[in-house]
Order: sequence, then C-alpha cells, then structure tokens
Amino acid sequence: MESWQAVLGFDWIWWLQVGFISYFVLLNGGYLALNVLSMISLRRYMRQRAELGETVPYLGVEPAVSILVPAFNEEATIRTSLLSLMQLQYPEFEIVVINDGSKDNTLAELKEAFDLEEYPEPLRLSVSHKEVLGVYRSRRYSHLKVIDKANGGKADALNAGINAARHELFCAVDADSILQRDSLLRVVQPFLEDERTIAAGGTVRIANGSKVQGGYLLEAGLPRNLLARFQIVEYLRAFLLGRLGWTPMNAVLIISGAFGLFNRERVIDIGGYSTTTVGEDMELVVRLHRYHREKNLPYRIQYLPDPICWTEAPEDIATLGKQRSRWQRGLAESLSRHAKMAVSRRGGAPGRLAWPFMALFEWLGPLIELGGYLFMLVGFSLGVISPVALTVFMLVAIGMGILLSVNGLLLETLSFRVYAKRGDMWRLFLVAVIENFGYRQLNTLWRCRGLWQWFSRRKHQWGAMKRSGEWGKH
Repeated sequence: MESWQAVLGFDWIWWLQVGFISYFVLLNGGYLALNVLSMISLRRYMRQRAELGETVPYLGVEPAVSILVPAFNEEATIRTSLLSLMQLQYPEFEIVVINDGSKDNTLAELKEAFDLEEYPEPLRLSVSHKEVLGVYRSRRYSHLKVIDKANGGKADALNAGINAARHELFCAVDADSILQRDSLLRVVQPFLEDERTIAAGGTVRIANGSKVQGGYLLEAGLPRNLLARFQIVEYLRAFLLGRLGWTPMNAVLIISGAFGLFNRERVIDIGGYSTTTVGEDMELVVRLHRYHREKNLPYRIQYLPDPICWTEAPEDIATLGKQRSRWQRGLAESLSRHAKMAVSRRGGAPGRLAWPFMALFEWLGPLIELGGYLFMLVGFSLGVISPVALTVFMLVAIGMGILLSVNGLLLETLSFRVYAKRGDMWRLFLVAVIENFGYRQLNTLWRCRGLWQWFSRRKHQWGAMKRSGEWGKH
C-alpha cells in the first residue's frame, strides 16, 4: 500500500477517483437534462399528433419526393424493402435504387422482381460520383428507377441518386429498412409547417422479431436474440432521450442514414455527401448546420419521435462489433472536421452546446469510461481504492445508466406503446438493467476500436451486414 502511494502519490489517486466519478455524474446529469427536454417536447408533439389524428390527411400541398435507396449486397432484403416503399401513402414520389457495384445478385433480383428494362437517361452532374454503368426503369412500376454504378461506397451511391432525383425533396432510406405507410406524410410535416426546414428525420426501430408481410410491418414484437433486444433499448435511449431533446434548440447533429428527408438544393449547395467518411449521415447534417450558420441563412433541422422506420439489427457479436466501431469512427470524423463550430461566433446551439456535449460524452466517452473501469477495478484489487469509492463509482456509472435506459422505456410506454403484447415492456425493463453488466462494457471496447481506426486513418468501406433474409420469406 505504502509503495504504491510512494510511486503514484496518494493525492493523484484521490484526484483520479474524483475525476472519474465526476465525469460520470456530469455525463448522466447531461443526459438527464436532455431527458427533461425530451419529455417536454414529446408531450407537445403527442398533443399536436392527437389534433392531427392517427391518420395523416392529404393536404394537397405536399411536395414531390425522390426516395433514394443505396444498395450493396442486399439481395436478401431488397425486394421486401421496395415493396414496403411501393405502399407508402403519399401523393407523388419516385423510388431511385442505386446498386453500388454489388457482388451478389442484388441487380439480378431487382431485374426479376420488378421487370426492369434498360433506359438510357443522362444524369445531371450536380455532385460527383463514380461511373454509372446503366440506368433501368421498371415496366411494372413507372415510378421505380435503378441506377447501376461502379462501387464507391454508400455516400457515393447517394450522390448518384441525388443527380438522378427529379424532385425538390429527397428521402435517403437504407435498403434493409421498412417504413410505416404514413412515414413520408409525417416526416414532410416540418417542411409544410416551417419553410425554413431543410432536413427532418424520424425514429428508427428494430424490426427483428416483428411480423412482416408483403413489405409491411403487421405487428411489432421482441426478438429472441438477446443482442437484438439490447439494441431495442439502445435505439429508444438514443432517439427518444437524445435527439428529441436537441430539437427545440435546432441542434440535432444526427439524422439516421436509415431514414431522412432533405432539401435537395441545400444538400447540393454543400457538395452532397462526403465520400471520405464512414459517417456520411452525421457529417452531412453537421456540415449543413455549419454552412447555414456561417452564411447566416435561416434554416431548421427537425427530429420526429414517430416510430416510422424499421430496420434489421445484427444478431451476432462480430457484425454488431464492426457496426459500432464504424459508427464511432464516423462520429469522430464528423466532429473533428467541424471543430471550428465550437468556437465560431455564429456556432449557436449546434456549435456551442451540441458539439461540446457530443465531443465530451460520445467522442471521448469510450476512452474515459474504459479508463475509469480499469483504474477503479485495478486500484481496488491492489488496495489503493476503497470499497466505498468503488461502490460510489459503480452507482454513478452503472446505476445512473440503468436509470437513463428505464426513462427511455417509460417515454415509450407513455407515448407510442409500439410493443403491445403483455409482458414485452417488462422484458425490456429487465434488458435495460442487464445490458449494463457486460454488454455496455463490450460496446465501450468496440467504440474504442472505432476511435483507433479513426486515429490510424484505416481505409473505410461499405458497412455490409449479414442479413437473415427473414423478411423476404413472408
């Protein structure tokens, strides 16, 4: 004991204990503050939703939308996803699928399922992208178009889609996503209510375990796979507690790549999607904030809490780990590129509040959290950390983490109640507790790996995920 004090100094150990505990108090306190803002925003939104009604009416003024679906090795789910899009309740839209050099039978599946014919159509070069190999139109569905291009990554595929799009707004949708039939009608509302709106996104939910038929989600259900259940809790926490809280301040920094609606010309003004990041969805939104702040242009970026998009979550450790590492790297790339927002006189809430918050708790958070676990546990085993200090640390780090997850589930219970089966929410409450013992720490390691990949500038590529193909069987 005395030798360790001589080497490290007792004061240093004490200050490190205080530092790690204080960080977790600050982290969880920050998210609890966002939780309060989220509750206020959700209450206001649910009141407006009740006035609008469960069924969103056509107003006759909805702008036409181009739905962009980038696809890479999506043969297992592409047919069902497009059938889902075909059923959207919206006055006028087109679907543009961009096959980004898939190595499987994605293009062949599209040709067979939708009776494609080659259709030579010149594309505008508003934003740059890799070579287009062919353009196809469906004989069966006049509003379906397929772009076959050389592999360049998801961002490059979306840029090709922007050039091919014919309408004022474009909706970026993942090829493994299923939308609610009124998704477009709901997400376009901010554009109708406020002409300053340039982007809007909705809540993404996990579809694993749900009943899907003909491209439509019939009933939400819980998956048997524990990893998928962990992700349900994570998504609720991230969307309902995180993004919803930033919305009143016009400081939402992330619109999920799985489902987002954008003003096409505003995105072209900033050069489209960046092809040099794995987090093209977040980077685009942060760049939109920065551009409009620096140019002093009026704008709004909105988040809607409606569960309007469903996606397949990975159910194996290897795939999930790669996904989380990629997300963390994308976040680091996005924040580091636009660090000037934090010191800019025109940074506003996105630069002065959201950027520092995300940098401290999401960018650096995994490193500090891992350091805290190692320091407290190793120090306790060596006898330099008292049982009381370790207990306080665990209560702050783990106990408050459980509280945040439970709060996310409570917001879900008090609002949308997607999981209607008796016992489902109780199972999720149990998952919210046990995820903090093992899974959370594993997630921290994956995110640290993502930070290393960012720091070492490793080459990035499509985040291909193994698909179960279960949707296509219904």
